[in-house]
Amino acid sequence: MLARWWCEQQTAKPRLPSGDERVLIPSYSVGPGLAASALVPAFRAEPVNEIAFSNRHPGCCSRHTPTPMLKPAIDKSALTDTAKNRKHQPSSRRKGVSIQPVIDPDAAGADIGAREIVVCVPADRDEHPVRSFATFTQDLNALADWLVACRIKTIAMESTGMYWIPLFQILEERAIHVQLVNARHVKHVPGRKSDVSDAQWLQYLHSVGLLKGSFRPPQDICAIRSLARHRDSLLAQAADQVRHMHKCLDQMNLQIHHVINDLTGATGMAIIEAIVKGERDARALAAHRDRRIKASLETVEKSLRGDWREEHLLVLRLSLATWQHLRVQIAELDADIARRVRALDERVDVQARPLPAAGKRRNASANAPALGEALRGEFYRALGTDLTAVPAISVLTVQSFISEIGTDLGKFQSAKHFVSWLGLCPGTKISGGQVLDARSRRGKPRFALQLRQAAQSLHSSHSSLGARYRRLRSRLGAPQALTAMAHCLARIIYKLLTEQRSYDESVFATLEAEHEKRQHQRLQRQATAMGYSLVRVPT
Repeated sequence: MLARWWCEQQTAKPRLPSGDERVLIPSYSVGPGLAASALVPAFRAEPVNEIAFSNRHPGCCSRHTPTPMLKPAIDKSALTDTAKNRKHQPSSRRKGVSIQPVIDPDAAGADIGAREIVVCVPADRDEHPVRSFATFTQDLNALADWLVACRIKTIAMESTGMYWIPLFQILEERAIHVQLVNARHVKHVPGRKSDVSDAQWLQYLHSVGLLKGSFRPPQDICAIRSLARHRDSLLAQAADQVRHMHKCLDQMNLQIHHVINDLTGATGMAIIEAIVKGERDARALAAHRDRRIKASLETVEKSLRGDWREEHLLVLRLSLATWQHLRVQIAELDADIARRVRALDERVDVQARPLPAAGKRRNASANAPALGEALRGEFYRALGTDLTAVPAISVLTVQSFISEIGTDLGKFQSAKHFVSWLGLCPGTKISGGQVLDARSRRGKPRFALQLRQAAQSLHSSHSSLGARYRRLRSRLGAPQALTAMAHCLARIIYKLLTEQRSYDESVFATLEAEHEKRQHQRLQRQATAMGYSLVRVPT
């Protein structure tokens, strides 16, 4: 019925004279109690430029011609003065108007790249608040002078890699507070991505107090950190040279590196150096065997009979020379790191509180600093407590802690903040009251990796922490147990440093005894429920 009525109304629609550019628009009125079939159309002519066209009419397919849609008719004479002037009133939703109160009006933002730095200051400080600078030292000094002229007291920087370090140091000399922010925390609104918009966005977020700076230790600690990180890279290169030597021995079918545990030990190095000097007799090479080697002399001699090839001997000689050169550089770095550690402030009177005696430990790692015991005393003087008393914490672990964090944990409000910064706590990704993901965040600091390595050494430890790690490993698996024990070690370090206490093994021994008691009670209940009784066997 409605379709037939619509067709009749379209047929009865009046037409405009030819040449008239207006369009007839129907309007309908329905009286009280009238049905839809009683709609009375009344046509009026409207100019085309005041009509908005839609591509589809409701209920029609997309092949139909566009149909006009009416703009709402407004009686301008009925508008009040408030409504007429509403468009002149400021609105917080308009572009460029801040909806957050400005906390720091002297804040700036900088987006740092390898060749260009874009800086944004508040709009009232300069005629051109956004400027671009090159990364040469002269341009960085000009950038700092411009910020001082604009009365900037703090700046937030976003950067990748190490491009931010020169500008950071120059601005620190000008007494400008610098905050290096994490790129994940300042993600820009989708679209319109450019260096200029990033700098403006950083300046706005920093001025309203929505940014937090990354942790950076003092300058003397940063110097130790640079040396320690370079030491790690040299250790990695030295390990590559050892693998090259293993490959050469395999290709010549010399099995000496499968007979002895460490090719870089006393026996292995003596044999490799003799081979490089031209010795090929297996009996003469086996004579370099140390008496502590478990393999017999005959086994060592058999492992040194192979197919000698000149090309592999050349690679073996070059790899040995490179490895020895790297070890000399590592020793030089160790000496300079020890000198800088001795220059750190003293936090304990060694005369009043002398360094406790070292406990019984395994043999030191080959990668540990050469001056291990001397460094242990310097670390005790600089930290105020002996961290090496904690099981699994070695001199190398303490050196990594000082080089990455320093001697003061005052910038971390609590142990929770410390382990959160290390990335050793569960994540919080919750939506709709459900935990979507509780994994620890990726990209952990270097010291967190050292703690995980230290936790792995607890597998064969006879301490209470070793028993705790083995229990967690059996229940959670190795990956989660390593993270949990690294978390525990981080809390212990925070407790010892902030309270200047010595490590007390009896605390964890009491906890383990309570756990064993609960385990015995649980087994007793299970045995009673099954009709058995447990009898303790004397040991």
